[in-house]
Amino acid sequence: MGDIIHALPAITALREAHPGWYLGWVVEPRWRALLCAESKPDDFGRSTLRMPLVDQIHRANTRRWSHQPLSGSTIEDIFRTRRELRKFRYDVCIDLQGSIRSAVVSRWSHAPRVIGPKAPRESVARRFYKECIPTLSAHVIEQALELAGAIAGEKLSYTQASLPRDEYAESWCEQFLCNETSGPIVLMNPGAGWGAKQWPAERYGEVAKALAAKGYCVVVNTGPSEEYLAREVVRASGRSALMAECNVSQLISLTRRSALMVAGDTGPLHLACALGKPVVGIFGPTDPARNGPYGSENRVLRSPLSKRDHSHKAAPEAGLMTITPEAVLGATVELLQSSSRTSA
Repeated sequence: MGDIIHALPAITALREAHPGWYLGWVVEPRWRALLCAESKPDDFGRSTLRMPLVDQIHRANTRRWSHQPLSGSTIEDIFRTRRELRKFRYDVCIDLQGSIRSAVVSRWSHAPRVIGPKAPRESVARRFYKECIPTLSAHVIEQALELAGAIAGEKLSYTQASLPRDEYAESWCEQFLCNETSGPIVLMNPGAGWGAKQWPAERYGEVAKALAAKGYCVVVNTGPSEEYLAREVVRASGRSALMAECNVSQLISLTRRSALMVAGDTGPLHLACALGKPVVGIFGPTDPARNGPYGSENRVLRSPLSKRDHSHKAAPEAGLMTITPEAVLGATVELLQSSSRTSA
C-alpha cells in the first residue's frame, strides 16, 4: 500500500504535465481501490471522481503467485497478464517499486523503453531495465518524481495525489460518523508491515484516552488480521476509542474527514499525507528521511537509538520502545492546535 501511495504524486504530476497521454497501472487486486472506486469496472476508462488518475488498470496478483508458483491457476494468470499488457502496446513502462517482481512485470509489457532506478530496492531488478535512471533524492516520493521526469523529459514537481471517491464508501462513512462520533476525528493505525515497526497497542490506547478527555473522537482503523490490535487499543483507552473495520475505499473516505492521523511507518499514514492531512509518525527501524511523512504538516518521533534496518523482525525495535505515550500525545496536541490555527 505504501509503495503505491508513494508513487501516486509522481504519476499525478505526469498526468497534469501531459493530460492527453494514456496511462496504465499494474497493481495487485487488493490495492486497486487506491486507483479506482470499488464499484467502477477497470475498463470503463478515466473519470474525474471514480478513476481520476489512470486510463487502465491491469491486475497482477503477484502475492498469490509467489505463494503458489507452480499451480495451474498461477501459470494461467501470469500468461493472461502478459497477453493483456502486450495488447495495449505501451510505449514506455516505468518501475517505481524497484523490486524483482515489479521489474519482471515491467518487461512483460514489451514496451520499447523499460525504465527503472539505477539503484533499485532489490539490486537484481536492474537487470530487467532497458534504461537505468540515477535518483539523487533521499525520499522515495522525490525519487519517483525523478523517474517519471525521465518519461516526460522534464523536471516534475510534487503534486498532491489524485485519489478516487467511491459512493458506497462515502455513504458508509457518513453513516458511521453520524451514529458514532462527535468532535474532531483523530485516526489511529496501530498495525505495521512487520513487528519491529509496531509501537505497542496499549500505548496507542493511552494516547487515545487522553485525546478523548480533551474532546477529540479517536477512531482506530483496522485491516484484515489486525483486529486484535484495534481491540487492544480500544481496551487500553477505557473504551473511549472507536474501532472501524475499513476496506481501502472506506479508509480513504474516513481519512478525508479526519483532523489528524497517528501511526507508524505504514500505508494508512502515507495515505493521510497523500490526502493532505496532518500526521504524527512513530518511527523505529525505517528511516523517515527516506520514507517518512511527505506533503502534509507532520511531526515525526524517532529515537536516536534507532538504526535503519529493513529485516522483518517480529519484536518491536529497541529505539521504538523508548518513545513514550506522553511524547506522542504532546506532538499530537501540538499539531492539532497548529493545524486548527492554520485552517482558521
